[in-house]
Amino acid sequence: MTGASKGIGRAVAEAFAAGGDRVAVHFHADRAAAEAVLAGLPGTGHVVLGADIADPEAARRLADEAESSLGGVDVLVNNAGVATSAANAHRVTEVSYADWQRAWRQNLDVNVAGTANLSYCVARHMVARGAAGRIVNVGSRGAFRGEADHPAYGASKAALHALGQSLALSLAPEGISVTSVAPGFTETERVADRLAGDGGVDLRGQSPFGRVGRPAEIAAAVVYLASPDATWASGTILDLNGASHLRT
Repeated sequence: MTGASKGIGRAVAEAFAAGGDRVAVHFHADRAAAEAVLAGLPGTGHVVLGADIADPEAARRLADEAESSLGGVDVLVNNAGVATSAANAHRVTEVSYADWQRAWRQNLDVNVAGTANLSYCVARHMVARGAAGRIVNVGSRGAFRGEADHPAYGASKAALHALGQSLALSLAPEGISVTSVAPGFTETERVADRLAGDGGVDLRGQSPFGRVGRPAEIAAAVVYLASPDATWASGTILDLNGASHLRT
């Protein structure tokens, strides 16, 4: 479970642990938050693992350490990624060329290449063990509706969804299912400030339900897609946005 120290990742880790699974709680920079998640998980055998997945060798080591620590990884949830914020906005008319390039490099290195490399390494372990594994990618509705202030983010999530579908085709003969979820705006601690005041009213108004998503709702979908019952959903991109963006 990558990016499991907070938000959606934490909710997914908690949901798997509640179902009796052992979880590798991955973090990039905030070990204390990851340790706190670990301490709150029910069951035993969970581990905390740190890595910058933008580094190909770090991604490989993470896959190897998770495989060894858990006695085999049967489910990989690719949740780690560069998120949107005011600090990393890069609207064409408002940033320098250098900042534009920096945003694209960061988003592609983590959201696409990092996820692809980790998926490769974990899938190789699954194939070697003959495991009917599952890979679930956490994408975004931004892949479909566009992101004016964060175009590199939107493009990287679209690439992530395409990666999942390509892997679904190539790994199905090995018994491995690959799916993606595309959440809309989700209520996490990272975006608490954006949900306050008039901005929060606008964000909630994007959905006819009059609210934003909850991490537990995303986690429930991920757990389902990782289950044997969802094998025939391989290749799916599941929209989880409260009808805030409908695509054909």
